[in-house]
Amino acid sequence: MTEPAAAFRDDVVALFPGQGSIGAGAGSAWTDSPHWGIVEEVSVAAGADVARLLLEADDEEVVRTDNAQLGTFALSLVGYHDLIAAGWRPRYLLGHSLGEFSALVAAGLLSIAEGARLIAVRGAAMARAARETPGSMVALMGGDDDARRALAGLEDVWVANVNGAQQVVVSGTREGLADLLERHRDLGWRRATALPVGGAFHSPLMAPAQADLDGALALASWGATDHVVVANVDARPHTDAREWPDLLSRQLTSPVEFVDATLALPGSVRVTVEMPPGAVLTGLTKRIREFDHQYAPADPAEMGAITP
Repeated sequence: MTEPAAAFRDDVVALFPGQGSIGAGAGSAWTDSPHWGIVEEVSVAAGADVARLLLEADDEEVVRTDNAQLGTFALSLVGYHDLIAAGWRPRYLLGHSLGEFSALVAAGLLSIAEGARLIAVRGAAMARAARETPGSMVALMGGDDDARRALAGLEDVWVANVNGAQQVVVSGTREGLADLLERHRDLGWRRATALPVGGAFHSPLMAPAQADLDGALALASWGATDHVVVANVDARPHTDAREWPDLLSRQLTSPVEFVDATLALPGSVRVTVEMPPGAVLTGLTKRIREFDHQYAPADPAEMGAITP
């Protein structure tokens, strides 16, 4: 007899990180999870040895766009199933970039295998787009509204992630970002840091990946959900599967509006639990709004021990 699902927690949001959270050996702390088999399920669907990526690959290999997306996706779902097994069932789910696909699987809108296939297509297409038009990303800190507006006047630079009131990540060509790094103080930014990423994500430079992703999304099978997933591109909650192919397509070349998405969570949400790997989103959300409790478990034991 199947055990009944735990009641929804309307005060909890599960956070699903993007590919920038992963590093070498990210999976080593999670191999004791009873849900580690999800990694093999992702491997079969994606046609890649994800366990090796999570346990044996060095930093250079694991952070490569296609590898980082699959590894992060698989590990986040291992952590989420541990959370459910511990008796937590968050009503609200919020992912950052790639993490949006993880959130949709957690919600039941996509199966693990379907999500893995979509991410394999997305990651490979984004990697090809990055090779065709080399670009990168820069994190900007300490700016105000005027500094944000100044970015609109730059050539070959686009806002990619709005992560905080004074924290923005931009994408661009190498030439455009070199100019920004040289002039960022004149534009009103206190600090600019080049990020070690393989492409200009969430910008028009990802347009060559659009056809492959859209084709995969058109063939995907979708389910139904009672969870609420807040989208990156419009910072609105969505429950209808019919809306998600367009939202995920737009996300490829549009900014991740993470600040607005976090603020779109209702006031009743007082607890965040971040899925592995890392704790990047916990750090971002605590600067956006106040929560009573925030958790970023580092292993299955910590996930099982969290209490509100």
